[in-house]
This record gives sequence, C-alpha cells and structure tokens, in this order.
Amino acid sequence: MASKASLLLSFLLLVSTCLAHHQQQQQKQQQQWQPQNQCQISRIDALEPVERIQAEAGVTEIWNTDEKQFQCAGVEFIRHRVQPGGLLLPSYVNAPLLSFIEKGRAVQGVILPGCPETYESSQEQLSGQSERRGQRFQGVQQDRHQKVENLKEGDVVAIPAGAAHWIYNDGDTELVAVVFFDTQNNANQLDQNHRRFFLAGNPQAQSQQQQGQRQPRRQQGREQPYLNAGNIFNGFDAEFLVEAFNVERETIEKLQGQRDQRGHIVNVEQGLQIIRPPQSRQEQEQEQHQGGRQSERQGRRQGGRGQGSNGFEETICSMKLRENIDNPTHANFVNPQAGRIANLNSFKFPILRQLQLSAERGQLHPNAIQAPRWTINAHSLVYVTDGSMRVQIVNNAGESVFDDELREGQVVVVPQNFPVIKRAGEQGARWISFKTNDNAMISNLAGRVSAIRSMPVDVVANSYQLSRNDAQKLKFSQQESLLFTPNFSRSQGRASA
Repeated sequence: MASKASLLLSFLLLVSTCLAHHQQQQQKQQQQWQPQNQCQISRIDALEPVERIQAEAGVTEIWNTDEKQFQCAGVEFIRHRVQPGGLLLPSYVNAPLLSFIEKGRAVQGVILPGCPETYESSQEQLSGQSERRGQRFQGVQQDRHQKVENLKEGDVVAIPAGAAHWIYNDGDTELVAVVFFDTQNNANQLDQNHRRFFLAGNPQAQSQQQQGQRQPRRQQGREQPYLNAGNIFNGFDAEFLVEAFNVERETIEKLQGQRDQRGHIVNVEQGLQIIRPPQSRQEQEQEQHQGGRQSERQGRRQGGRGQGSNGFEETICSMKLRENIDNPTHANFVNPQAGRIANLNSFKFPILRQLQLSAERGQLHPNAIQAPRWTINAHSLVYVTDGSMRVQIVNNAGESVFDDELREGQVVVVPQNFPVIKRAGEQGARWISFKTNDNAMISNLAGRVSAIRSMPVDVVANSYQLSRNDAQKLKFSQQESLLFTPNFSRSQGRASA
C-alpha cells in the first residue's frame, strides 16, 4: 500500500508540474503575441493632447497613452511649453527620447555618468554673479559642471535612458519642445510606461491637485507620467541625506521639496547664471561646422562595427547630443517645385546608434504629394508643425485605417509596413517624424525609384491584368522620385468629374 501511495503521489506531482509548465508557456505566448495583437488596427485617428499639467512657468501637454496606435508602436509623446525664464526641473526617464525644438531657443544640460566637468567658471564670472545677486564674493567656490548646449528652432536632441537632463528658456518668446519616448526600447527594462523621476521640486502634488479639480477625460488605463512623478529625494530618510551630502537639515528639506508648490517648470527670477558655449552667429556656425565633421568621422569609425562594439563607450563624453535637422545640408531629397525631405539617422548623428531611433523632417509645397511608401523596419510617429496635409494609411488587409486631414499640432502613428501617402493642403505642410530604428528604410510604391518601377514589365502586366503598353506607362510615366509636383490639370479634372 505504501508503494502504491508513493507512486500515486509521484504521479500527482508530475501532473502538477506539467500543468504549471503548460500555464507558464501559455503566459509567455500571450505576452509574445500581445504587441502583435495591438497592431491589428482597423482605425487610426489624428490625436491631440488630452492632459495639461500647469506649472509656475509653463505647461506640459500629454497625449493619451491608452490609444491603440501608441501601444502598437510602443511610444509616447508630450509637448512642453516653457515661458521665458522658465526652467524645466532636472529629471530622467526609463526610456530613450528624442526632443525637437519647434519654437524658441533654450539652454539644456544632459548629465552623463562618468563624464568630466569640463565647464569651469573664472574668478571674474564669480565676482560678477555675486555682485548682481547682492552677495559677497568672498568664500564663493568656483563652479564646475558638465557641458551644456545652446538649442534653437529645428534642433533634435537625443537623450539616453536614465540620463538626467534639464532645459531653460533663455529667450524672449515661448519655448515649444515636443518629446518622443520609445518605451519598447531594449534600454527600458521596467514596463511600457514612460516613467519620469524628478530630482527636484514637488511635481506630483500639483499634478494630482489639478487632476482632482477636473473630470477625467478617459477611462483608467496606463498611468500618465506627470500624474505620478515625484521628487526621488522625498522617498529617502532626511537623516541619511544629511550624512550623504554633508549639509544642514534645512538644505535637505528643500532638496526633498515637500513644501514646493511651483510644479515641474519653475521661474528663475534673476536669470540662470551658468557657464555656456558661444552664442554669436559666427561662433555657432564654426562650432556646428566642426561638430558636423566630428560626427562624420565618428560615423565612419563606427560604421564597420557590430552592435556589440565598444566604440560608443569610448566617445560618449565628447559625442554630440543635438543636431539641427532644419540645416539644408541634411536634406536628402529636394524638389524645388514640391518640397524637401531631411533624414537624421545614426550615420549623420552617431548617438542614435545606441538609442535605435531616428527622425525625418518633411516639407511639402501647396498640393504637392509625397510618394506612397512603407517603412520597412520601424514605426513612425508624424507630428505636423506647420500647415496641414491629407494623409491616407492602409493596413495589410488593404483597408484604409486613416483618411483624413492632419493639422498643425496633431499626431498620427504609422505602424511598420503600413503604406502611407501625404498631400499638402493649400498652405503647404511641414512635419517631423520620429522612427523606432536608427536607420529606418523606406520602400516607395510610385516614382522613379520604387517597387513598381523595379519590377519587370511582364510581371506588372500580369499582376494587374494590363497590356504591355499600359504596364510600361504605369512603370515609367512618373519621372520624379519621392516628392511629386502638383498636377493641377488632373486635379481639376477629378474635381469637375
């Protein structure tokens, strides 16, 4: 009897183990298939911000992360509006990001661990700052910090996951900066939420207070970053911080920011006194020229290396973190009658190799068309900065999932491999696209360099039931490559029909 009981127990344990293993495999399969199911999209909408987090010196506008198109691509999107003299408090996030300066100018600092503090104040600077603030110069310690960057309209800034950063509006007009987060990036090992960790202030208290004053516009879903972001020092015991920083407790209480009601963008009353790079036009052009040559050399050095090379680690402290995508030298396609396209990838901007991200800046003249195409290896988020354009997107079932006007300030996500076509409105259009690959590859459907043009005539004729003559016309009639000049005669003919 004992042996039979032992055998029965062993059998039950084996069955239990097999069932547990089967359940684990099912859970893994569900997790693997979940992102793919999220991309089974039958409808895409043009999106605008759904949340506004007001602060003392600006506002942050947040797009709804619960939208299926965002979840498909694994991305998030926000927009900062910083008033003159406003400082976006230092913070870091769990995903790599690309920021685009839409309007205004600023100074930004990105703290890279292990890099030297190469900016050092002189005695004259310290004396001048102390006099302007009404303080005695005696005993003031010389300041040192990591490099800062002057930002202007058209700049793209790349920030690795976990790198602390801040931005200050030193101009006379509002600073508008849009920020793209790749939450499915390998550098993010938490979850698909963009999580922001503030090093200063008390942003959580103010954002939650504003949330409580208005009715929620959406159902409960993925958490919003600014509604849950708090000062990380607030979670530590004050006595520990007193010993760690070797300062008075009063200073630590301000470090924790429990009584700070200014929000995440604060006003700098007497201006930010920092050591900064040259600001004159001649000095900026010289710096940009030297930086561009440095980026080209770094790109050539890294071009032959594999993904696991250590070339990036050797140059991280000196590598550029910004590049102006509006610079005419970055234009890849130019049609004087139709517009221009500029791509910013890891060959032009080496840090994108680590972030696995890239950007595209597009401009279409009134009624001009960008060739129908699909992106082979990346999702794309399109944000219109000027004008408007008619956009059509098609899924793998041959169904239209988006056919509408995309206006200034609106966003739409084009999933990987979904074909898309754009036509500018009467005022033309400009946009910025963020892509989830550092070297996004495009395949055109029409034009001089396209999939149809590359097929043999007989393949085209038999595929579309065309005569050989009509197949040749389909292949060769469009002589422009990517940007098509408006054909007013055909447009008017369609309108009259």
